[in-house]
Amino acid sequence: MEEKYVVGVDFGSDSVRAVVVGTASGSVIGNGVAFYPRWKKGYYQHPEQNIFRQHPLDYMEAIEKCVREALASLEPAQVENIVGIGVDTTGSTPVPVNREGVPLALTEEFAECENAMFYLWKDHSATEEAELLNQAFMSGGDIDYSKFQGKYCSEWFWAKILHTVRRDERIREAAYTWIEHCDWMVGMLCGSTKPEEIYHSACAAGHKALWHSTWNGLPDADVLATVDPYLALVRERYGNAPRPATVKAGQLSKEWADRLGLPENIAVSGSSFDAHAGAVGAGIREKTMVCTLGTSAVDMVVAKADYVNGKDIRSFGGQAEDSILPGFVGIETGQAAFGDIFAWYKKVLMWPIEQAKIYFGEREYDVFYRKMEEQILVDLQRQAAELPDDVFPIALDWFNGRRYPDTDDFQKAMIGNLSLGAKAPYIYRALVFGAVCGLKRIIDGFEKADIEIENIVAVGGISKKSDYIMQMMSDVLNKKVDILDADQTCALGSAIYAAVAGGSYPNVEAASVKMAAKCIRTFIPDETKSYQQHYEEYLRLAKLADEWKKAFTECL
Repeated sequence: MEEKYVVGVDFGSDSVRAVVVGTASGSVIGNGVAFYPRWKKGYYQHPEQNIFRQHPLDYMEAIEKCVREALASLEPAQVENIVGIGVDTTGSTPVPVNREGVPLALTEEFAECENAMFYLWKDHSATEEAELLNQAFMSGGDIDYSKFQGKYCSEWFWAKILHTVRRDERIREAAYTWIEHCDWMVGMLCGSTKPEEIYHSACAAGHKALWHSTWNGLPDADVLATVDPYLALVRERYGNAPRPATVKAGQLSKEWADRLGLPENIAVSGSSFDAHAGAVGAGIREKTMVCTLGTSAVDMVVAKADYVNGKDIRSFGGQAEDSILPGFVGIETGQAAFGDIFAWYKKVLMWPIEQAKIYFGEREYDVFYRKMEEQILVDLQRQAAELPDDVFPIALDWFNGRRYPDTDDFQKAMIGNLSLGAKAPYIYRALVFGAVCGLKRIIDGFEKADIEIENIVAVGGISKKSDYIMQMMSDVLNKKVDILDADQTCALGSAIYAAVAGGSYPNVEAASVKMAAKCIRTFIPDETKSYQQHYEEYLRLAKLADEWKKAFTECL
């Protein structure tokens, strides 16, 4: 097979990464990364209000920089042999657009209006609107629209739109419709973002906008209109039916070929969300769960439709047709916070060090601070691994609300069973244990519904950086956990989609044999460890938190 090349681009929460991959060898021959310049400065984000917006210029400038960086080490002949490009993004990350599909933030009138920008996946400002939509979707006439996704979430498409137009009349009047980030990127690369022409991702449409063949498309206009007539307009203007990420959505336009340094008219594949592409980059197959462990945790499973038919798993995960692999149902689950939990604890512990600046010279302090920042989690993990069970605080992992089971954006984290003997490593162990227990609870729910999970594959930075967390995961789940050799699994998955769209392979399965990441290490459950008692304590704390929230709400 002649060696051709494809580019995979992964838009994450903080940066965009690009890889150049050989279709025959599977070798990654180029890498690039670029941080979003405005986001890095802290613009358009208000954590205390759960508001996280990103400017479209961040995406446009960053993709240009990272792709050119990925191409820098290639020979001209290799660049000429690039046959496709694919993208994935976080999601749901929609943006209000005008009739041409231009994000309102790219127009003069709305250039610095946060409501006119992309709503990052972790923007949870629409909790109230999610509740309204959930009520409508569960009582939508003859159809229960919660059947495949469960309770509607503030992270998702309709909730973010509703939240904005209820609070900003200017956006309601100016926004012709809304487009997901992953769809907009494809349209932009192809040279047209018109809503009537743009490609729609099966992944985004199915998991976040509730597209399904059972009701022949999006939720009924009358159901959406009962919440707000504007939502019915967005439905009417949706355009093309969604398609899998493997399709050739179009060809790279001259403008973007010049900006990226790529050949004009190469294939632009369809798109997906990052963790879904990551599952493809990890070589996902039936009865395997791919866990993408980043700031949050997103876990992927694929199954044939006849295998999941009649199995109600809405409390533990959402289903969408063709969302990961064409011809399969993609099942998405996860936790709203994972790596973010440890980052938060690190910030708490670093606070006194930040205050100590007045006691040092500037250069001396900078060296000291950097050393502490690099070592604090490393030292915590080392000491946590040596702890006895005499003190065992239990933490709930709901620092950013609870995604699954039973979505509840209003829930909060807790740490129980604290005593004066609970030093910093004990609390760190509690946070790790709670995060892993959140995953175990989801897997237990799947298996109770007869969805078999035989293999666990972990990808993302945490999987390679923390042996402690990975071993805890293997021990608590009582399953082997495979670690893969790829640093950019999501970008690799997008490259695999591009290889299919570009004609190098007939399907993802064939492409994955050569191109998917390979296992480099396996964590085996330690038979001397028993966490069942502590897991039951986690479940009791979770039940107590739900009961307390219910009682507190009733008192208001």
